Amino acid sequence: MSQPHNSQPLAPAYTRAGVDIAAGEELVEKIRASNPSIGGFAGLYPLDDERFLVGCTDGVGTKIELSLQMNRLEELGQDLVAMSVNDLIVCGARPLFFLDYFACGKLDVEQAHRVIHGIQKACQASGCVLLGGETAEMPGFYQPPKFDIAGFAVGEVHRVALIDGQSVRAGDVILGLPSTGFHANGYSLVRKIIAEQQLDLKSRPEILQGQSLGEALTHPTALYPRAVQSILNKVEVKAMAHITGGGLRNIQRVLPKGLTHRVDKSSIPCPPVIRYIAEAGNIPEEEAFTVWNMGLGYVFIVDEKNIAALMKELPQAFVCGEIVQAQ
Repeated sequence: MSQPHNSQPLAPAYTRAGVDIAAGEELVEKIRASNPSIGGFAGLYPLDDERFLVGCTDGVGTKIELSLQMNRLEELGQDLVAMSVNDLIVCGARPLFFLDYFACGKLDVEQAHRVIHGIQKACQASGCVLLGGETAEMPGFYQPPKFDIAGFAVGEVHRVALIDGQSVRAGDVILGLPSTGFHANGYSLVRKIIAEQQLDLKSRPEILQGQSLGEALTHPTALYPRAVQSILNKVEVKAMAHITGGGLRNIQRVLPKGLTHRVDKSSIPCPPVIRYIAEAGNIPEEEAFTVWNMGLGYVFIVDEKNIAALMKELPQAFVCGEIVQAQ
């Protein structure tokens, strides 16, 4: 059923898991009020009269805990790159380089190398280079084998190619690219459900079609830069959004004032692992779409006349909603 953005409640179960979406949004708005350079997904720095440098940063959150349990460290490297470069490209930018930060209690060279190897591979797949990074040992702060990682992506976009959403109008259409699972958001709630329902990561629920629960939960985040770059010179795209923490609410971040979005949730191909966890935790649909991507990883907003051209270039894309006047 289609729902306008402003009908969605926030996430009480996620709050009970220790994450407050509303507080995070309030902090961003307070910072943005005093620093207009901060964008919806990435910040713009005027390099010269023709180009902007674009920068953003992110981490992978408590997905690290499950990835450690499942020994899926290279996949974490892809998660880290994806969470930044997928934000970077929303304004039409091309990723240039990436930096990483690896913090631990005591450096395990093999563990760190596996993560960084995953970062390198994901950078290559995204068309950028791993330029450098920092490794920090903090004994007594992180208990081995636990660690934390953060990533920083920098790209460029020409002023004439900047996609800022200002041309979006009511009646424009939303097309989506599928996610590969939870990506790297909402894992505090996922882990809470696992603990409360005593789910076994080694179990192989029928819905997962041969995968173990742990394997499905640690599948890496999709990398969207190549797909996006393949169409920007061929199809007029008015706005784009990376669907991360906050779910469908991310679309609102790229819309002009006075507009909102209506999404047909039934059109989104929800991955089996997300359905399984949502049902196990008895999470209401509205909250699930507020916390998780529910199968919608990235969106394009285009004029209706450009639907066919976009879907020709990206056959995996699907129509999932429209832009409407805010009430």
